[in-house]
Amino acid sequence: MAATRLELNLMRLLSRCEALAAERRDPEEWRLEKYVAALEDMLRELKKQSSKPPPELLNEYTRKVDFLKGLLEAEKLSSSTEKALANQFLAPGRTPTTVKERTPATKTVHLQTKARCTGKMRSELLGTDPLAISDSEEPNIRKRKGLAPDEKQSAVELDAVLQHHQDMQEKLAEEMLSLARSLKNNTLAAQNVIKQDNQTLSHSLRMADQNFEKLKDESDRLEQHAKKSVNWLLWIMLIVVCFIFISMILFIRIFPKLK
Repeated sequence: MAATRLELNLMRLLSRCEALAAERRDPEEWRLEKYVAALEDMLRELKKQSSKPPPELLNEYTRKVDFLKGLLEAEKLSSSTEKALANQFLAPGRTPTTVKERTPATKTVHLQTKARCTGKMRSELLGTDPLAISDSEEPNIRKRKGLAPDEKQSAVELDAVLQHHQDMQEKLAEEMLSLARSLKNNTLAAQNVIKQDNQTLSHSLRMADQNFEKLKDESDRLEQHAKKSVNWLLWIMLIVVCFIFISMILFIRIFPKLK
């Protein structure tokens, strides 16, 4: 389906915002914040249209706009640590905005922002000016010959702290993976136990139904047998009574009354 005019404007403005976010901006720069607010309004209008794009594309637009909004909120934080932590939770877009892009611009902006925050944190610990250190020189800061012994020691301590945090994150990830596997195994075991219990319960219900049917049949047979026994006993009693009555008549006839 062809893109609407509103969607084309949204894509152009989104591409412009990504380009602004990739640049080094002054603290008083206001355009990006206004552009992101306009993007939010355009995205809301686009969701209300009848001829809106597919849900996957809408989710991608929302993801990029939320990333830019979160990026602006992270830049307003005071400390570099808070900025780095906030940038860790940002989720860049998965697909390029324009055809010319090979990788999503938001992903590039995310990597640049993380590098800047890391450089500022390292500069604060080393006591150097963060503006004097370029992004390309930050990984090689420990290799400079002009560093004082205290600064070298601080760089070593910083690397040790970063390595410690990385090891802790890897260990935590391994523990979470192990817990997830254990939870999966326990869930499968509980599922098997519940399945077996359900099978046993179903078998018991079937046996109870069969026993009930058999008991009902036996009750019917016993009732019929009892009725038959009562009928035979009644006929026997009638025959006995008739025999006694006839015998008395004959006895009276054969043996007359004495005078």
